[in-house]
Amino acid sequence: MGRSRKGRDISGWLVVDKPEGLTSTAVVNKVRWAFNAKKAGHAGTLDPAATGVLAVALGEATKTVPFVTDALKAYRFTMRFGAATNTDDAEGELIATSEKRPSDDEIHAALPAFVGDIEQVPPQFSAVKIDGERAYALARAGEEVEIAARPLYVESLEMVERPDADHAVLEMICGKGGYVRSIARDLGQALGCHGHVVSLRRVWAGPFEIEDGVTFDLIEKLARSPELDTYLRPLEEGLADLPELRTTPDGATKLRNGNPGIVLASDVEYGDEAWASLDGEAVAVGIYKAGELHPSRVFVKG
Repeated sequence: MGRSRKGRDISGWLVVDKPEGLTSTAVVNKVRWAFNAKKAGHAGTLDPAATGVLAVALGEATKTVPFVTDALKAYRFTMRFGAATNTDDAEGELIATSEKRPSDDEIHAALPAFVGDIEQVPPQFSAVKIDGERAYALARAGEEVEIAARPLYVESLEMVERPDADHAVLEMICGKGGYVRSIARDLGQALGCHGHVVSLRRVWAGPFEIEDGVTFDLIEKLARSPELDTYLRPLEEGLADLPELRTTPDGATKLRNGNPGIVLASDVEYGDEAWASLDGEAVAVGIYKAGELHPSRVFVKG
């Protein structure tokens, strides 16, 4: 018999304002410890050097992680012109330089090429798997590998500040799997001057915004205390991008048993993915078909 994981059956989302220097996994482990939770996960990795929104799910909320991971996310970043690094950020080794500095007009003219459905090659130092190995592990071993381009949807990319000739501050809204470091690298190449990221902050991810973020220091200060629980957000917030359908007590029972249950639909269509609620509490996620929700994920009643 497998060993059961100790901890509390606590569910919900904690919006963490991740500090610089920590991995996303380290943050999740700290949050799980602080809440003494059985289970935890996050919705979208941030590089150790990056800061900002890291949405951490506890308990039943981990079943909603894919919906936040797939949601749009917004980043504010500063890039430096005139230098390329092997990591595409300020932590790497310098590999190329240029005396050229683009004008504001040149930058504005180059940005539309990075908006919409684009193809992006992840950085050499990234978590992409190459023949079962992480790209960053191969890069640290001195191997230069060819990483295939991947599709990315970019809703917007704008320059919001130009502090000096060497730097620009940009904001990007993009879909799942975007590498800001790659955007800076490729923009620098397009401008003929090289470029890399010097600072990066995620300002929102799906329904979660930086204004709601809890600092790492506060998590450590309130760890294992009832006060920390007050910062936990309902798991239902992770379903914000899906339509909500109300069900009946009988429908909820059927859904929780993994069977189709009756729902009250309004503007959803046959085959749409949605979630069912009873008295505002999530019961299940599934596919709507002719007045019923066919569940794919079921939430254990809290």
